[in-house]
Amino acid sequence: MELALQDQYLRVPAEAGLLEVHAALEGTGLYPPFPPVELPGGVGGLLERGGFGQTFFFAAEVLGLTFLTPRGRRVRAGGVTVKNVQGYDLVRPFVGSFGLLGRAEEAVFRLRPGRESALLRAPWPGAFPEVEARFLWREGEWLYAFHFGPERELARLKEALGAEEVRPPLDYRPLFPQGMGVGPGRVEDLRFSWQDGGKAPEPPKVFLRLAESL
Repeated sequence: MELALQDQYLRVPAEAGLLEVHAALEGTGLYPPFPPVELPGGVGGLLERGGFGQTFFFAAEVLGLTFLTPRGRRVRAGGVTVKNVQGYDLVRPFVGSFGLLGRAEEAVFRLRPGRESALLRAPWPGAFPEVEARFLWREGEWLYAFHFGPERELARLKEALGAEEVRPPLDYRPLFPQGMGVGPGRVEDLRFSWQDGGKAPEPPKVFLRLAESL
């Protein structure tokens, strides 16, 4: 991994685990665009699924990536700054493509600063509450939230959810021995319900044409 503290970005190989990334950033006051939860496929799987648990536009937090297309072409898209696109922007189409455009090899994540962080858990209320949290998801009978920011902000979130603070790590890989796909399952976020061995969403025809061109 390559951490740029001043510029607040992290270059990370696709095979790295999500908890490995969080561990590498411990003590820096900087956070990646995913919660401290281990998921199948590590960083590469996360990119292909379009993130997990976020309440913001995940693809905008991916500054650059390198991926291998199904035809074996190596593509480098984006870079280490926000305004770095010349020609077609392939970062955003790749993120959330469920492998249709290829397999990730490396990514550059934008990092966000936060004074404090907390992983919170509360009984599942039946629907996702409208609260200001960077990440929200359900696992079985529990609602989870991960947030970073000022101490008062975290205290308000904890009170609003009636939550208790829990300590990472959370490892959901045993829940998905056949891979993590979309479908009725025990784990759910604001985008999808995730199922063991579930399928990818049906892509639009224009996206299929893009995949064929690569």
